[in-house]
Amino acid sequence: MFIPINPENPQSRLIDKVVDCLKDGGIIAYPTDTYYGIGCDIMNKKAIEKVYQIKKRDKTKPFSFICSDLKNISDYAKVSNYAYRTMKRFLPGPYTFILEGSKLVPKIMLTKRKSAGIRVPDNAICIAIIQALGNPVISTTATYTNDEPILDAWLISETYPIQIDMVIDGGTVPNKPSSVISLIDDQPEVLREGAGDVSFF
Repeated sequence: MFIPINPENPQSRLIDKVVDCLKDGGIIAYPTDTYYGIGCDIMNKKAIEKVYQIKKRDKTKPFSFICSDLKNISDYAKVSNYAYRTMKRFLPGPYTFILEGSKLVPKIMLTKRKSAGIRVPDNAICIAIIQALGNPVISTTATYTNDEPILDAWLISETYPIQIDMVIDGGTVPNKPSSVISLIDDQPEVLREGAGDVSFF
């Protein structure tokens, strides 16, 4: 299913359709403030396994996931005062913060060190989906088999005609990866420089 959604003012009836798909264990492709992502409800293990198959990814490499805001992050990660202040300064935005996961996070989504990558994109469609669903959505870039990002929603539906249940067209995306910052033990470490400014760290 291919659904255009207004990137400025996402239509609630269409967001509800996306949420129904996710609740049924569906896989979606959706716009973020970096690339188009592929994801599912973080609480649906079967759906997560499908995303691993689509991406041909080793299960020892967890996906990051998207939360709706800082309060939502604190449900799924251990957030110190330092981490809270830091993230408040930069989110929503093109950053992935590495934090220690809470008990709510499925084990398949954690590294051996029990850490997780968490995002709050500056994208109204993303945030509306997660708020309506009530759970985070896992996030991995929609790519061709050579790992090149797919920058157009229609091309995603052409590339994955069977594996992805719903493709959301939210217009053009910035085409840059997120900056990845570890905040483990309140020791900030830049793991990847991307769209987000890392000069603070």
